[in-house]
Amino acid sequence: MTPKDSKATKKSSTKDIAETATQDSSKKNTKEDQKVQSIRIRLSAFDHIVLDEAASKIVETAERSGAVVHGPTPLPTKIKKFTVQSSTFKHKDARDQYEMRTHRRLIDLSETTFKTIESLQSLSLPSGVDIEIKMG
Repeated sequence: MTPKDSKATKKSSTKDIAETATQDSSKKNTKEDQKVQSIRIRLSAFDHIVLDEAASKIVETAERSGAVVHGPTPLPTKIKKFTVQSSTFKHKDARDQYEMRTHRRLIDLSETTFKTIESLQSLSLPSGVDIEIKMG
């Protein structure tokens, strides 16, 4: 090999590397553009029957629109307890205890489309159900 040939191969190899780098970066950009959006829905309510009803409606509409559904996963129930004296002045030992139970469910939607988001926005859910939606 002559010195001229080695220089030519060096130039062509650097060009090849630059071309492959730009091709790889363009492939990465197309993969990032094709990222599928995921949605995480957290439901909470005091009544577990109403909560399960709402969760089943969400799952049904998401499956109809073509999204992949994971859930509803039951999360731990939060219990708040209150102790109240039953009389105002006397009988300090006489007390009533009350508790509030907050039932929660988690639904993960992956491979969602615009149709999925649109159908979830137009969905009417029973009153008394709190909904948190995180997209990302």
